Amino acid sequence: MLTEVLKQAYSSLRRQPTRSFLTMLGIVWGIAAVALLIAYGNSLRSVVVASFDAFGKGAVICWPAQTSEQAGGERAGKKVQFEKADVEDIQEEAPLVKTVCMESVRWLPISYGDRMASTAIRGVCPEYGEMRNELPSQGRWLSLEDELERRRVVFIGYRLREKLLAGRPSIGETVRISGVRFTVIGTMEIKIQDSNYFNSDDECAWIPYSAASDLWDTRYASVLVFEPKAPQFEKQSMAQVRAAIAKRQRFSPTDERAIQMFGREQFRPIIDGITIGFQALFTFVGALTLGIGGIGLMNIMLVAVDERIREIGLRRALGARRRHIQAQFMAEALVLAFVGGALGILLAYGLAAAIGTMPLYGPLYEDTSGKGDIHLVISLSTIWISTVILLIVGLLSGMVPALRAARLHPVEALRYE
Repeated sequence: MLTEVLKQAYSSLRRQPTRSFLTMLGIVWGIAAVALLIAYGNSLRSVVVASFDAFGKGAVICWPAQTSEQAGGERAGKKVQFEKADVEDIQEEAPLVKTVCMESVRWLPISYGDRMASTAIRGVCPEYGEMRNELPSQGRWLSLEDELERRRVVFIGYRLREKLLAGRPSIGETVRISGVRFTVIGTMEIKIQDSNYFNSDDECAWIPYSAASDLWDTRYASVLVFEPKAPQFEKQSMAQVRAAIAKRQRFSPTDERAIQMFGREQFRPIIDGITIGFQALFTFVGALTLGIGGIGLMNIMLVAVDERIREIGLRRALGARRRHIQAQFMAEALVLAFVGGALGILLAYGLAAAIGTMPLYGPLYEDTSGKGDIHLVISLSTIWISTVILLIVGLLSGMVPALRAARLHPVEALRYE
């Protein structure tokens, strides 16, 4: 039965090849638009989320401030300062904290030969690299031995490496920080991130916290950096860190102004909302474009019904039921839709290959690698979503003409001129 209906549908479409082809063009462009816009939305989301996560998937930054509440006999307005004892208390009293690290920062000159730059020199612990996604492209990150032995070693960002070494091999080279010799042990590739503090990571240099004390007073840290044991524990871990420090420095554990904390998870719903919103918008625009093609298909099928009224009446008189007439016109609409859809998917693949990469973060970061740009990739999920949308449009486009044809009275249809 189904095979016979499809054969009749194909035979009917062959009678008007030009009209059938022009009708399919709307479907072709519509499905290509759906696929390309979904691919664009998916790539946009992945790039934005990657730049968000580049800061550190779980890192929380704590800035010392001043108390705003009186507690423990201390007046409000007391200055909070981070010390090594605070880190020890957090490790003992904050079970939801995975890692905590002091970070001390100074803006100092760093030079190599006759090249020099003034940038943020950051004294950190070995665990800092994993927390902040400071991944080496050459060499290695700071180790525990570097910290314990107060080694004068440095890890440098991409732009700082370009300023100082201008593309030369950097591992093992010696640079001077405030006149003190440090050996380069690692560098990283360009880091595309949507936020930073003190300075862009690409322009910074990191040295062991112990070695930083040879250059400046590191008793009090500039910030504390910690990572919760799991992202969902970020808020609770913040409260535990604040309480641990408050206990030692004698201020209220509920005084949020005493320590300013910046956690990534509290902003993730905003990033997800924006990117998912864009995905939905692009999908809607693509579906709207395909819907316009579907309206064209519906109009042509209605014209086909008018042209074949006598044929419909004859078939009904010979015993065809309403569902048979309805099935034929639905089949014709779906054949046009799916043939056009298949051609549209092929067109989408061709356009995606031709367009390739579209700039997003690349020009901003002067990155030519393309990792921060939009890549139009027609994935299997994109094809499935496009097919579902096509199926809905095809059914809706064929439904009205099919119902109209099925409701024709056989006698009136045979009398139609």
